[in-house]
Amino acid sequence: MLSPEALTLAEAKVPRYTSYPTAPHFSPAIGAAHASRWMAAIDDTHPVSIYIHVPFCEKLCWYCGCNTSIASKYEPVRHYFETLLKEIALARRTIGRRLRAGHVHLGGGTPNALNAADLAALARALREAFRFDAQTRFEVEIDPRTLDYSQIAALKEAGVTRANLGIQDFDPRVQKAINRVQSFELVADKLAKLRAAGIASIGMDLIYGLPHQSADTIEATIDQSAELGAERIALFGYAHVPWMKPHQKLLEPEGLPGMRERMALVEAAHQRLAARGYTRIGIDHFAYPDDEMTRALREGRLRRNFQGYTTDMADTLIGFGPSAISAYAQGYAQNHTRLDQWRDAVDRALVPVARGIQITDEDRLRRAVIERLMCDMEADLDAICRSHNAASHALDHFRDEIGRLDFMVRGGLVTIDGTKLAIPEAARNFVRVVASVFDQYIENSKAKHSVAV
Repeated sequence: MLSPEALTLAEAKVPRYTSYPTAPHFSPAIGAAHASRWMAAIDDTHPVSIYIHVPFCEKLCWYCGCNTSIASKYEPVRHYFETLLKEIALARRTIGRRLRAGHVHLGGGTPNALNAADLAALARALREAFRFDAQTRFEVEIDPRTLDYSQIAALKEAGVTRANLGIQDFDPRVQKAINRVQSFELVADKLAKLRAAGIASIGMDLIYGLPHQSADTIEATIDQSAELGAERIALFGYAHVPWMKPHQKLLEPEGLPGMRERMALVEAAHQRLAARGYTRIGIDHFAYPDDEMTRALREGRLRRNFQGYTTDMADTLIGFGPSAISAYAQGYAQNHTRLDQWRDAVDRALVPVARGIQITDEDRLRRAVIERLMCDMEADLDAICRSHNAASHALDHFRDEIGRLDFMVRGGLVTIDGTKLAIPEAARNFVRVVASVFDQYIENSKAKHSVAV
């Protein structure tokens, strides 16, 4: 049972921990020269992951927190795409050899803002720069409203193995409030076409915390998603950050649910997902028991990266496109966010990195603790210290952190048995708060984050 005092931490502003250290702590002191050296030093005995950021959408969804812009015509998309091909070729020259691609992920924005011809050309460019094989997983995020048959054919030819559809909510009133209208029938039609093309693995993204949502509407959306055969469902809490995304203010007149209402929504959603046979993974992913992600959870090999929870075991992730973040053995590097600055760097044959951070052994140790908490809802501090060759025992190394956890232990958010931490099922939604105790950067951070629940 969680104490009333502990429940107040639902409104704590903490990172989502898709990396550690997190992006607000990146610095312009890390630039193209660092990234070039890091790329050239990639261990080619292991596969790498590839992320492509497509920063365009046809319409603006008012809840959106992504780095994207609205393209009313194709010319700016074409301009972007020409630079993207140059960046991929530049990476191939910088690395100096064709690395094996383990996972490829097209995200956005809207990847299907690219037309069929350019999707096909992108797949060819990636295969020229990297080695693909039967084990390569190729995933793409899709806006079903703008997906056409020629794009589906191009995705099939490219070797896409999984499509992830942005649904958010099927309720018409909610859709109108967030400026994303897409009927159940439209989504069902696009899914049928994807499956007919052989792209049968389907995931869906849903959001809670939107205007006009209720337990009934969110349960109905989950039922409809299950009826459409979604093998995985990601249920994200809406992050209201109008200081970063001013268009989100357009939602405020519609009325956003308060914390008590948000917690009721997420509880109703979790119960419905369980009733539909989905296994909860981490804080916001759900999958069927025989899904690869569920197996990874059971086997203790679930990972977390910039795409969220993943089965991807690669330690190196190479990001392409504006704002994309790469992860190397030495640290993180983020591309320029502005299209013109990203394009200018690529045109000058510079790896288009604007900022990043070089990580230390202490960062790697704390990253491991945070990742295990976020993925497994538990962490053995002693085992992690041993695997990272920490100079001191876990009880000494994390003495201050264990002390700061005392309030959360009394509040029911975490248990401590020796050096083993565990998040009770009732407190799973608070794992980001527990993980933040091990974040050495957050205390002096001026970054603004979304609420924990």
